[in-house]
Amino acid sequence: MTAPAPEPTAADAEPDSDLIIVDGLIKHFPIRAGILRRQVGAVQAVDGLNFAVRRRETFSIVGESGCGKSTTARLLTRLLEPTAGKITFEGRDITHLKDTQLRPLRRDMQMIFQDPYSSLNPRHPVGKIVGAPFRIQGVSPPGGIKKAVQDLLAAVGLNPEHYNRYPHEFSGGQRQRIGIARTLALRPRLIIADEPVSALDVSIQAQILNLLEDLQEEFDLTYVIIAHDLSVVRYVSDRVAVMYLGKIVELADADALYSAPMHPYTVALMSAVPVADTRRRKDRERILLSGDVPSPINPPPACRFHTRCWKAQEICRTQEPPLAELVSGHHVACHFPENLPTEAASAPAR
Repeated sequence: MTAPAPEPTAADAEPDSDLIIVDGLIKHFPIRAGILRRQVGAVQAVDGLNFAVRRRETFSIVGESGCGKSTTARLLTRLLEPTAGKITFEGRDITHLKDTQLRPLRRDMQMIFQDPYSSLNPRHPVGKIVGAPFRIQGVSPPGGIKKAVQDLLAAVGLNPEHYNRYPHEFSGGQRQRIGIARTLALRPRLIIADEPVSALDVSIQAQILNLLEDLQEEFDLTYVIIAHDLSVVRYVSDRVAVMYLGKIVELADADALYSAPMHPYTVALMSAVPVADTRRRKDRERILLSGDVPSPINPPPACRFHTRCWKAQEICRTQEPPLAELVSGHHVACHFPENLPTEAASAPAR
């Protein structure tokens, strides 16, 4: 029996409305020791995130390995239980829903995983892999599952006749397309892509990103893209959030972030992005951060970046800077931001 299509809501008619809202999101992983397995500490993977993702936009979260961005992705899809905070999806609080309550929501929230090799079952043919969501959710698409799967394969640029082939017969880029086809099966509203191109050759990365853009238009999708490379998400993002050690340190429209980054950490990341034009490369200063990223078990007090920041002063060690809107739409958590417009610099602190 074909599942009925969801009824349109008022929010569906508002392209700029928020699809998902995150308020004070925290995830700490307990560290236990001793015979009684008592908690002796916690890994503060995500520590107080606040942001909203608008419908039909591409919202990217970038940062170094270990900053908490992949944990954030799993919290949004409720693959992990939050320690504290609130996640609202389409006006509904999903923070602590049980598995039975989450099951219907899985149709609207899907995930593209980082490794196209390990995310596909090598024992199953492509038809069974891409058709699995239909069987799990008990959905009978018009024309049958086989036709629906072949249509999905064609949509992601694969040959529908490869329905009976196995994952080992495909390249890495083709496997990622298979994973994307599986994600699209139930027509989700939100897709969270966790490092969708980091395991692929550079020559293939642009193809997959262009495919995601085309599919967003065709299937009316909202994306949250997790990445560690600012250059990867530059041309596909509407807004970008930069994370450092479990916190968002800068959040802005992509154009504003790339043209005038304000947080010193973002400036350092930008300086590491390769530039093909040798003339532009000569005029740019490479910023090398001292030391390693502190442990999330015992993060620095106040501003977590102060141990590696060349602008750090005493206030950075004693007072945590709030994520404040210094310019319209540009939020920064820094006491001494870079590239601050003159009028904003002379304005009183918020």
